[in-house]
Amino acid sequence: MIDYKLLVALLAVAEEGGFERGAQLLGLSQSAVSQRIKLLEARVGGPVLTRGHPAQPTELGRRLLNHAQQVRLLERDLKAQIPGLDEQGLPERLRVAINADSLATWWAPAVGEFCVRRGLLLDLQVEDQDIGVRRMREGDVAACLCSAERPLSGARSLLLGSMRYLAVASPAFIRRHFDAGPTPAQLAQAPAVVFGRDDQLQHRYLAARGVPGRFRHHLCPSSEGFVQLLLAGMGWGMVPALQIAAQLADGRLCELPGGEALEVPLYWHHWRNGGELLAELTGQLARQAPRYLAAVQA
Repeated sequence: MIDYKLLVALLAVAEEGGFERGAQLLGLSQSAVSQRIKLLEARVGGPVLTRGHPAQPTELGRRLLNHAQQVRLLERDLKAQIPGLDEQGLPERLRVAINADSLATWWAPAVGEFCVRRGLLLDLQVEDQDIGVRRMREGDVAACLCSAERPLSGARSLLLGSMRYLAVASPAFIRRHFDAGPTPAQLAQAPAVVFGRDDQLQHRYLAARGVPGRFRHHLCPSSEGFVQLLLAGMGWGMVPALQIAAQLADGRLCELPGGEALEVPLYWHHWRNGGELLAELTGQLARQAPRYLAAVQA
């Protein structure tokens, strides 16, 4: 049998990004947590963490973290059935990787009532929709929302719908940069706004219009800040239609001439053995997401 106190130590160090913060979370000394990790490594026959800053799980560590994530969910279910059980050291928050645009638009209204009713606390890890599943593979989260369809071994994926992205800019920016088009040459020179280094939406839009490779752009890792840069006339960018309905209606933002929307499918990935709580959250998303997301065309 696995000593789950050792797994809890691994979870704490991995999720907090280091031994000191992991020890603070558990209310233990850093030395005690380090000893638990060493004992775990002795029992499984190899290192479970790299001793860097931050500490990163090894392949063996990721397998153990995936198991620990599922155990944490199952123990929460058991505690609800048998309140006298002691879960000392097990965090109560459900750790989920989610893309910033969903977090800024439809996620809260879709899950808010459910979380209040079930007393569910969330630990949301913001990742681009193209790479969120990586956090789940690394054992860092119990579920994720991303654009990847294929589930991990031991997990399921559920298509929730698609987010519709529009290429937009302020009227002044369009007049200044796109007086003749926009042409490929103008698109290559006009500054764009990109959410982060993993954001490929602007790249896809430009490639479809004959502008491959590098282009001028700002980096802005904030959904709200992204829109503010566009409103200030600093660039153009791909934004969820859900997020900018008011700005489009009052003319503060306009679609680029001749542009087409990009549809990004969103899949909910969750562990098969994630327990009742994760299954209920999945059902909540299946019911509520279609109210906000477009149906994906076959």
